[in-house]
Amino acid sequence: MGVMCEEVTQVVIPAAAFIGIGFALLQWFLVSKVRVSGDSDDYDHEYKGSLIDEAEFEEGVDGLEASIKCAEIQNAISVGATSFLFTEYRYLGIFMGVFGVIIFLFLGSVKGFSTESEPCTYNTGNYCKPALANAFFTTVAFLLGALTSVLSGFLGMKIATYANARTTLEARKGVGKAFITAFRSGAVMGFLLAANGLLVLWVTINLFKQYYEDDWEGLYESITGYGLGGSSMALFGRVGGGIYTKAADVGADLVGKVEKNIPEDDPRNPAVIADNVGDNVGDIAGMGSDLFGSYAESSCAALFVASISSFGVSLDYTAMSYPLIISSMGIVVCLATTVFATDLFEIKNVSEIEPSLKRQLLISTVLMTAGIAVVNFFALPSEFTLYDFGAEKAVKNWHIFFCVAIGLWAGLAIGYTTEYYTSNAYSPVQDVADSCRTGAATNVIFGLALGYKSVIIPIFSIAIAIYVSFSFAAMYGISVAALGMLSTIATGLAIDAYGPISDNAGGIAEMAGMSHKIRERTDALDAAGNTTAAIGKGFAIGSAALVSLALFGAYVSRAGIKTVDVLTPKVFIGLIVGAMLPYWFSAMTMKSVGSAALKMVEEVRRQFNSIPGLMEGLAKPDYATCVKISTDASLREMIPPGALVMLTPLIAGTIFGVETLAGVLAGSLVSGVQVAISASNTGGAWDNAKKYIEWQAGVNEHAKSLGPKGSDAHKAAVIGDTIGDPLKDTSGPSLNILIKLMAVESLVFAPFFATHGGLIFKLF
Repeated sequence: MGVMCEEVTQVVIPAAAFIGIGFALLQWFLVSKVRVSGDSDDYDHEYKGSLIDEAEFEEGVDGLEASIKCAEIQNAISVGATSFLFTEYRYLGIFMGVFGVIIFLFLGSVKGFSTESEPCTYNTGNYCKPALANAFFTTVAFLLGALTSVLSGFLGMKIATYANARTTLEARKGVGKAFITAFRSGAVMGFLLAANGLLVLWVTINLFKQYYEDDWEGLYESITGYGLGGSSMALFGRVGGGIYTKAADVGADLVGKVEKNIPEDDPRNPAVIADNVGDNVGDIAGMGSDLFGSYAESSCAALFVASISSFGVSLDYTAMSYPLIISSMGIVVCLATTVFATDLFEIKNVSEIEPSLKRQLLISTVLMTAGIAVVNFFALPSEFTLYDFGAEKAVKNWHIFFCVAIGLWAGLAIGYTTEYYTSNAYSPVQDVADSCRTGAATNVIFGLALGYKSVIIPIFSIAIAIYVSFSFAAMYGISVAALGMLSTIATGLAIDAYGPISDNAGGIAEMAGMSHKIRERTDALDAAGNTTAAIGKGFAIGSAALVSLALFGAYVSRAGIKTVDVLTPKVFIGLIVGAMLPYWFSAMTMKSVGSAALKMVEEVRRQFNSIPGLMEGLAKPDYATCVKISTDASLREMIPPGALVMLTPLIAGTIFGVETLAGVLAGSLVSGVQVAISASNTGGAWDNAKKYIEWQAGVNEHAKSLGPKGSDAHKAAVIGDTIGDPLKDTSGPSLNILIKLMAVESLVFAPFFATHGGLIFKLF
């Protein structure tokens, strides 16, 4: 036994979750102190009083009228995002119901819907609860995971749309104030998500325990449904949101910037509200559900492998709950890290923004390493055995420490590599910007090369993490390494959500007609936000690779496969088809963005041509039509890619059997990670090359030579950025969900495939 007893564990986990929720509410309260309203008394009292001495505050352009405009624009964005998400959730509600029934029928049929207890699969000699109970509880866990995932995304979107105009208004007082507002809002989302995910999982386990009692094998097998629910919602949120945001973005950029030569986020552009709504439904709601899915799955994989090891057999609750205690520690560590950013270091000028965000990652990683050591000492027994594909592997508790720590540091390595390849402070992006001198073609060539090259270090990091953690603790090692990478999820998400919030803040400043100085500040926040968003995607993809491998291991154990032999034709055909799936999936999502953007471009052109006085700023564009185009396209187009991912494991497992499905999972994991990293980084680099030419032009001699906005080099950069949009915000980030979701779905349905799968080989 570890040092901690079960009673302490049962207090520590919910306590950490409530601390996380409390801290999120505190940050939200601090953000809400920034007033956004058109009430002139407020204005007189707040700004005349506190800002009259500051020379930076410019009366007139940034005064009361701007506040009123900001409030109006914020309201339009919030209404657009909410109505889109509600429509999307209506579709997802139907999907949840149908898929819940499928889970119940498939798993219930394993033993012909019998209600008899049956001999346990692993804990031989004992009797376990009937398969029908597993079917029922897996379905309940699936629904709970799906609801938590949807809630995570929705709360994130609400907070982001609440904070965007507040960030714009704070930018009047200086870049430091605006940074803190945007970062605090990101932290609200990060902590709510980490704490909710932990709390719901803990409550679910304790409720299921009332029925399962000592049958932990069945209990934790049914908990895997929680991960499946989380990730299936994330897939639709990510794909739907990604298509929405990029259709609007590409449409707005092509007509506005390239054809009409008006600035980004200009209020005369009809697609501009849809573009800003898209940032919230794609980058915030989609990202929230995505990381929640990773978190839920890595916890489920670790719990499942532990339940068939000595922890589960000896009913050692504290050691069993090790994944949850690590997450609890992560919330506390991230809380300390966030205080560093918001209260201990004040940002004085633009150049400090990016280093401050990077410092967050480093501080949280260092503190968490110490945190893991503490948890290991208290929660784990000094020696125990772990299930290793039919054998038992003897492990010491310091082995597990290295597994979690290597996952954590591999995450940092991936984050920093991503930053190096996508930030315009370093040579890779500057080279891409420089290639714009000779037009769009060279820009595209350089950008693609950068993306492919950026895969190298992350893949080595993941490979080392896999080798070390597997050597120390078999499959359990890999699942806790994934958990290590995600243990600082609250900080990672805060940094990630900060990007779209500052992007929106810049858009609001432009639309409200605020002065050039304010737009410069929000641009600086936004450029740092682009890089941090790329870091967030790097984390999501890296953790997806480890999570997927852990789930793959759990699936192989559950399906009763002793070894996966690549040389058998059954496995090899699966391998080669699995490796093709990421390409098929990317083709679908990119084509969807392209066709939706085409409609958007036509609509924006139509409005510029048919509304008199629009270009002169005398008439208002019809924003609603553009919002409708994006909404309709994304809801219609998210179904085929979603169906591809959800149906592949079911078809492969049922028709071709467990071994072919093992091949499909391995193939999709190996090729999906590479495609995802290169797509995300290519897009991020093109975006920041454009930003480099735009706002470094005043600062940097090299950027100055490439020209101001509107020069030939700038136009080439805009084309690169537009091509990169669907890569970095739709295909790339959705691929990591494809990898994880197929693996977790295979694990949930493994009992069915093991009993009834492989129809085609049974017939012939």
